[in-house]
Amino acid sequence: MKLIADLQIHSRFSRATSSSLNLSNLEKYAKIKGLNLLGTGDFTHPKWLAELKNELKEDGSGILTSKTGFHFVLQGELSNIYTQDGKARRIHTLLLARNFEIIEQINAALLKKGRLDYDGRPIFGFSCIELVEMMKEIDDEIEVIPAHAWTPWYGLFGSMSGFDSVEECFKEKSKHIYAIETGLSSDPAMNWRISSLDKYTLLSSSDAHSFWPWRLGRECNIFNIDWNYDELLQAIRNRKGFVETIEMWPHEGKYHYTGHRNCDVCLSPKDALKIKNICPKCRRPLTVGVAQRVEILADRSEGFVPKNAVPFKNLIPLSEVIAGTTGHAVSSKQVWEEYYRLINEFGNEFEVLFEADENKLKKITSEKIADNIIKNRNQKIPFKPGYDGVYGVPIFDEKEEIKNKEEN
Repeated sequence: MKLIADLQIHSRFSRATSSSLNLSNLEKYAKIKGLNLLGTGDFTHPKWLAELKNELKEDGSGILTSKTGFHFVLQGELSNIYTQDGKARRIHTLLLARNFEIIEQINAALLKKGRLDYDGRPIFGFSCIELVEMMKEIDDEIEVIPAHAWTPWYGLFGSMSGFDSVEECFKEKSKHIYAIETGLSSDPAMNWRISSLDKYTLLSSSDAHSFWPWRLGRECNIFNIDWNYDELLQAIRNRKGFVETIEMWPHEGKYHYTGHRNCDVCLSPKDALKIKNICPKCRRPLTVGVAQRVEILADRSEGFVPKNAVPFKNLIPLSEVIAGTTGHAVSSKQVWEEYYRLINEFGNEFEVLFEADENKLKKITSEKIADNIIKNRNQKIPFKPGYDGVYGVPIFDEKEEIKNKEEN
């Protein structure tokens, strides 16, 4: 069974999320995207949990189904802000669990530490070490996964408040960590440069704050397993049945390069190090990006592939390809019309991006859009890299590509 899974999303009860983020919309756009398994998001929030219990059915497998048969796995995210080894830490962690009974135990334990009702991703002042200990006392099959591990502000390896290794963060509890989430600003190839990460499975999830198809499933995991929580755990812990991941280009992520958004300064790791990570305009410290953090921690050269590595593909969402080609906004009527023309012909977005015949594409859409879909499939689209909270920009126009090369 081919499961295409986005294992980290949010509900409308998290900060900065769409007010229309409900199960119905998540299911609708997941199907359009080509996903067939979603994390529920935010199982710690009491109002969202009540909706999950009302809308989803358990059958003992650990994978829940909606009233129309779409599949979900119970998932939440915590923010731990604390001091360890003399430094302030801010770490986000993804949690997966088997059933509502276990969720109730998780939430009861967390309520002893703070509130759950103010945000879908609640903040606590205890360490990641204590978090793992708490979860494992409840159920060994609760999966604890460092979320978007390289994000500067809230990632395990983040430049602002993170650590240099999984073991440094979790100490003796690191034996219970089997996977990390690579986040939008890194991909597996970047992580493969760090030998200490070979033992950890590299997961990719969208961390979507809305249900739109250029957000939902922009990163996801493909498993060849049955609809079963035990098999999902085996895929995560031992890579059994783990086929590949779909990745955003890390250059498109908001923290790929080092920079300073307010001063419009974006620098490669090499150039940032030349000026000692100080903004040349305002003389304040730059936000050190993921590419530079990887360079600092790497003990391998680019191109190294570890044994038993799970393959991956970099991909730009179809809506962005259409928008970038036509010059219209990604949410515009023109882009939606073109998007649905392709989806209605080929079935879902992933079918368009991966499988659609080039000649048939040119009969359905414009030659330029068809050409860029194929370029995207063959990973031939260049980028202006993201930095300091600014998304990177794919370059679909040849004149813009030449200009960008001249500037760099």
